[in-house]
Amino acid sequence: MHEWPSEQPVDATIPVIDAHHHLVGRGRDFLVHTTGKPVFLVDDYADFVGSTHNVIASVAVEMHSMYRAGGPHELRSVNETVFLDGQAAMSATGLYGDVHIAAGIVAGVELQTDAVQRALQAHLVAAPERLRGVRQSGFWDADPAVAARLFGLPRNFYLDEEFRRGVGLLVPLGLSFDAMVLSPQLPDVLDLARSFPELSIVLNHLGNPVGIGSHATTVEEDFAEWRVHMAKIAECENVTVKMGGLGTFLSGSPNYLRTPPADSTTLAEEWRSWTEETIGLFGADRVMFESNAPSDCVGPFATVCNAYQRITAGCSEDERRAIFAGTAARVYRLDLV
Repeated sequence: MHEWPSEQPVDATIPVIDAHHHLVGRGRDFLVHTTGKPVFLVDDYADFVGSTHNVIASVAVEMHSMYRAGGPHELRSVNETVFLDGQAAMSATGLYGDVHIAAGIVAGVELQTDAVQRALQAHLVAAPERLRGVRQSGFWDADPAVAARLFGLPRNFYLDEEFRRGVGLLVPLGLSFDAMVLSPQLPDVLDLARSFPELSIVLNHLGNPVGIGSHATTVEEDFAEWRVHMAKIAECENVTVKMGGLGTFLSGSPNYLRTPPADSTTLAEEWRSWTEETIGLFGADRVMFESNAPSDCVGPFATVCNAYQRITAGCSEDERRAIFAGTAARVYRLDLV
């Protein structure tokens, strides 16, 4: 990672579970741009977290990394789960510090394929002790300038019948679903949550507010629309939200890759409205902290964690313990004893 100055923690005692980060091998070119290295592995993450905050565990989420080069297409992502489980095994030795890195794993699976049952079983075999859920992006935007930087998915992908057939297989297997859309697509997440009330859905990155392309000039209108959608989703008790992810290129953050990086007070003010609204709508027991490293690139872990600790300073002790560790431990079923 970049050699950025680090802050002392706002609260060094409260337990922290980083509910969303990535571990990435070679093949993702953006890493050199954001981290200065071609990889982001267990030792890089340990160095990134450091020892100032009381981080006890993390959840590693798929990132289209380390796919198998050959074999059936629907099984190639299994190799990433094998990779993540291996990284977690390295962390479990204690040689990389006290943090249980990748204590939970969220795998990448194409749920719309005919062979999805086979793929899900293969992922479970690859990480039987740690696999907790599946993520598949639904990114789409009406602005071609935004869509061109994403994954080329069709509009309303989460409403697709074949995709939903695959989603229906998750509950019997005890797997959750991480939903990743852009904020204008939140109605699709609402429909998904209502259609699968028994499925634990984890909404990534506060619903991914967009601040680039045509969205850069409609921030106030987009925020009002985002809040309406989030209020409706909050009525679905099977949905929890990850508090983070506002430091990527998608958010249009002026602090993305800023040199020198912003301090936590500046970041807290930038992120406060989205975060406070989410906590108010969902409650602390349905919100979980995430660093989204290395995709978020606004500064050291201590600064990012401090920003959210500043935003949540008005919450009670129990609420803060839920936001920073308890919700993630419950939703991802992390046994850290």
